[in-house]
Amino acid sequence: MPTKDGSGSSLALTQPLALSMGDPAGIGLEITLRAWIERTRRGLAPFVIFADPDAIAQRAHELGLVAPVEIITDLPSSAAVFHRALPVICVPLAAPVKAGVADARNGHATIASIEAAVAAVVKGEASALVTNPIAKSVLYEAGFTHPGHTEFLGALAARHQPGHRVTPVMLLACDDLKVVPLTIHIPLAAVPGALSKSLIIETVRTLSQALASDFAIALPRIAVTGLNPHAGEAGTMGLEEREIIEPAIHSLVAEGLSVTGPHPADTLFHAAARKTYDAVVAMYHDQALIPVKTLAFDRGVNVTLGLPFVRTSPDHGTAFDIAAKGVASPESLIQALLLAANMAARRATSHSASGAGRPAP
Repeated sequence: MPTKDGSGSSLALTQPLALSMGDPAGIGLEITLRAWIERTRRGLAPFVIFADPDAIAQRAHELGLVAPVEIITDLPSSAAVFHRALPVICVPLAAPVKAGVADARNGHATIASIEAAVAAVVKGEASALVTNPIAKSVLYEAGFTHPGHTEFLGALAARHQPGHRVTPVMLLACDDLKVVPLTIHIPLAAVPGALSKSLIIETVRTLSQALASDFAIALPRIAVTGLNPHAGEAGTMGLEEREIIEPAIHSLVAEGLSVTGPHPADTLFHAAARKTYDAVVAMYHDQALIPVKTLAFDRGVNVTLGLPFVRTSPDHGTAFDIAAKGVASPESLIQALLLAANMAARRATSHSASGAGRPAP
């Protein structure tokens, strides 16, 4: 993770970060405004939000925040704007926004904001993508067909790179822990059937590569959880460990990767255990997210690995219940902005040193 003050995170950036709007009725606009207000104190790299400028100005007024908004038409102009106002690329909403009240009529704009921000990064007009929280149930009414943000970004990456296979991997990161859920937005009952040796191998490979390239961990140590209590207790509590997880780990070790497990998940996340690995691959959503949110509820960052661009996001949802009440913390978004700048700078430095062109995924 970047340092708390973000020092050094944006030194190699020549383009701003692209920030999507998220659901305008949630806390995304508020935490964006608060992050911009904190920009100097926290050493944030310049960022541009793809959103409805009137909705942002309205939210600033509702909260009594001194945060001027300025519409820009191209990303290069943001550099001259960011110090005095929040730069906005206009993505108009279809209906007025009432804080805390989701409106499916604005779902298309939420989706369009993500698409435009991704396009800017792919074109090289922005250094990295940072996404504000969305409400999938609202977007489904607008025709959204993906289980979540991660899967949608994978589809967008494939759209921009026809013929290239994109396999996005969700990483949750904080100062104390990095963990990947092997399966994400599926029912718990469907998890055992979704596990496979190939999925584990591909996920660990992607994670190991990212730890080396984006987090400067030269020889990543990866721990893999079991699925069942006590990691199956030698087959007495389930066979997935013996039949799927262990063979995958053996294959990865044979490739030269530092991978251990399957470990019982209930003993893998305490302080002493965390010193023995750099990241964890867990078998399902809550097995991964509970420890991160317990350790760093307002500081965790969601990172999508396996994309041809850097993407981070706050590790929380839209929080409709507290929208525009003045209590939403911008810390997770600030950490997402810091980490995105840190990762983008490291990739730019690495590829400049190697003489390569655009960063590879």
